[in-house]
Amino acid sequence: MIRSWLFVPGDSERKMEKGLQNSADALILDLEDSVADDRQEIARDMVCNFLQENTDRSRQQLWVRINPLDNPLSLPDLTAILKGGPDGIVLPKVYSAADVNKLADYLDVLEVREGIEPGKTKIVSVATETAQSLLTFNTYLDGITDRLVGMTWGGEDLAAALGASNNRHPRTGDYDDPFLYARTMCLATARAIDVQPIGVVYVDYKDSEGLRDECLRDLRSGYVGKVSIHPAQPDVINEAFTPSDEEIAHARKIVQVFEENPGLGTIGIDGKMYDMPHLKQARNLLELADKIK
Repeated sequence: MIRSWLFVPGDSERKMEKGLQNSADALILDLEDSVADDRQEIARDMVCNFLQENTDRSRQQLWVRINPLDNPLSLPDLTAILKGGPDGIVLPKVYSAADVNKLADYLDVLEVREGIEPGKTKIVSVATETAQSLLTFNTYLDGITDRLVGMTWGGEDLAAALGASNNRHPRTGDYDDPFLYARTMCLATARAIDVQPIGVVYVDYKDSEGLRDECLRDLRSGYVGKVSIHPAQPDVINEAFTPSDEEIAHARKIVQVFEENPGLGTIGIDGKMYDMPHLKQARNLLELADKIK
């Protein structure tokens, strides 16, 4: 289970090296938005070399965001970097599950070419950066590739795709309706197909309190983990998505009492009543804690 993902420009050796010292559970070596077109080949070589030089991924995974599949840069991205054995590919500007499955087909071939264990390279879909994507969440429900392990959503590119001047309400600061819909559908779809729902980036990197609040809101909603764009953000994200000792102890108590009283649908603990949804939540928390450990 990955709590924090940190974007790092794929054409900066210095920033990629600094990323190794960051607390982020995963780095996303970026070949898309942070790399100019005239530096694409340079970035691919840097990313591939970086992957080959850092094969111990026991503490921190190394992923690569390629260019969108409808961009002619995407296949050269894949063929150049897969020999480095990234843990996974982040696919931006997805239109439907067909894009994810097409990427999986490409990976099937390239893994054979590079002698990589079949299916080892995973996929995270950035599921809401196009207008069409808001109408195609149902396509994930039938025949999606096993390589897909996570879904996140994008508020900034989606605003551009919808012709919006901003994605947040001018008074409350909350996301406007189209973006709340994207957030909700990404979460529901990820849970429906049993992949990790990952929170969107928080662009105001100087606002740690705002980031913490949004992490906790994501957590309450059902998201696990968050993408970050600044090296200072993963510390906040990791703390927010790591269950406390008190939460773990309480969850264990709920599970224990239910297991000691089979057949009961409702139990009382410390003056409060708990039922089956609470038991499921407790088990989910304990599973999350185990995966983080």
